[in-house]
Amino acid sequence: MPNRYSEQALRESQAFGVRPIPALRPLGWLARGWQDLWHTPGASLAHGLVMAAFGAVLFALARDRFWLLAGAFTGFLIVAPILATGLYALSRERDRGGRPGWRTVREAWRPRDGRLIIFGILLGFAGTGWVLCSAAFVTSFATDPIHHPRDFLIKVVLNDASNLFETWLMLGAVLAAPVFASTVVAIPALVDLPAQKLGVLGAVFTSWKVVLEHPAPLALWAALILALTLVGMATALVGLVVIAPWLGHASWHAYRDLVVRRPD
Repeated sequence: MPNRYSEQALRESQAFGVRPIPALRPLGWLARGWQDLWHTPGASLAHGLVMAAFGAVLFALARDRFWLLAGAFTGFLIVAPILATGLYALSRERDRGGRPGWRTVREAWRPRDGRLIIFGILLGFAGTGWVLCSAAFVTSFATDPIHHPRDFLIKVVLNDASNLFETWLMLGAVLAAPVFASTVVAIPALVDLPAQKLGVLGAVFTSWKVVLEHPAPLALWAALILALTLVGMATALVGLVVIAPWLGHASWHAYRDLVVRRPD
């Protein structure tokens, strides 16, 4: 039976409607995100530098345990939306006609309530769970030890005698899909709205409603996020300096484009 908290979350979610959008609208989110990026390049690119540096630290720590590195980068994708909180705030301030900058970012990271902290902890658990699951899967089913990127490429990705890589990708997709559906507009909504209007579970319900009503555009959006992130990683993480904040700003416009608050 639903408890009081879930009933309240459902009521909060019902206060929001979902705008109709064409299937290719995610391309428009990227265009507007690109404009926001270069409107506040200093604060935006600083986010990208932090994310790229975090990725570099992961690589340094796991370079001899590439099975762990593969899962860690995927886990990073799971928790990345919470790291983009300052980017959402910058885009919101620009939408309001304000002057976004470093002060906007500082205000966004100053905790006024515990919602983003709770969401961040939950995403951290999800990311950690995937890293452990990925590590156990690869080490259990790989025919040879996997230590370096070359090992993973040759013994897993290019191994014609095994379907391990395909299965690993499918497992990752199965685990990542509900996380994407739960976060695609949830965190921007929590940044935008006060606690009395929207709680964590209400934001998650709203995010799922958006995905269920627009499966095709949101599938395209997920594919674009994945493709651009892979480009960033393939450029020795340098590309993430631009791509990470670009996607963060674009995600704000996805939220604003999709979610509309119904009159009280």
